[in-house]
Amino acid sequence: MTALSFRLELRRSRVLAVGLGVVVFVYGGVMAAFYPILVANTAAINDYMKLFPKEFMAAFGMTGSLADPGIFFTTYIGSFLWPVVAAIAAIVLATRPTAADAERGWSDLPLATPLTRVDYLGAAILGQVVVLVALALVAVAGVLAVGTLVGAGFDGPRFLAAGTVLCLFACAIAGATSLVAVITLSRGVAASVTAGTLIAMYLLNMVAQVQPDFAWLGDLSAFRYAGVGTLIDRGTADWVGIGVFALVAVAGWMASLVLFRRRDLLP
Repeated sequence: MTALSFRLELRRSRVLAVGLGVVVFVYGGVMAAFYPILVANTAAINDYMKLFPKEFMAAFGMTGSLADPGIFFTTYIGSFLWPVVAAIAAIVLATRPTAADAERGWSDLPLATPLTRVDYLGAAILGQVVVLVALALVAVAGVLAVGTLVGAGFDGPRFLAAGTVLCLFACAIAGATSLVAVITLSRGVAASVTAGTLIAMYLLNMVAQVQPDFAWLGDLSAFRYAGVGTLIDRGTADWVGIGVFALVAVAGWMASLVLFRRRDLLP
């Protein structure tokens, strides 16, 4: 029954997964196609970037040259595209098996079978992990595939390591959203709380970069730990950030499983 529930969850996720997968693959590929142009015009681009305040550029992860693979990937994928894709995927997937199905009255059907609540939600969580891992891999694959065609010379293992960080960032969002969805049994509330928190964290990170006196605010933001520029360019991983994302994801999912066992499913 658990395996069947898992397959059904993946089937329910196919439209979202394919749609977002196409977006991240095409976008990453298009950006990679322009990378040789950035390299060829490094001097002109660096002169242009000097016109902006350093704090402003740092807020968007542009602390070096766009010709550096890590800065390039962080600017166009990690800081711009991926947070939006991760938030959409995580919110939709994490709120569906509990809040959304409870609101529609669909939860009674799977729970009327011998399938336990823990097995039911556990299968859904496993489905979240599979989809988020696939999206992160596709995001990196688009950049690497086109980068290879245009001779960008990207370091495959380091980019894949960066994809792991992106995936953990998305899983942290999903874990936290799963918990809020179980508590509120409202997809709208859970989505609003998650989206609002992410926006607040994004702003905190920007303020921390722009105003040195408030640099400590960056420690409160998930975006502070989501940068992969150093990982790609120098091979240095932010183990604190990786640990934070993993801890939030696991804690959120585990708490969701515990609370869902006794949760009254009447919204």
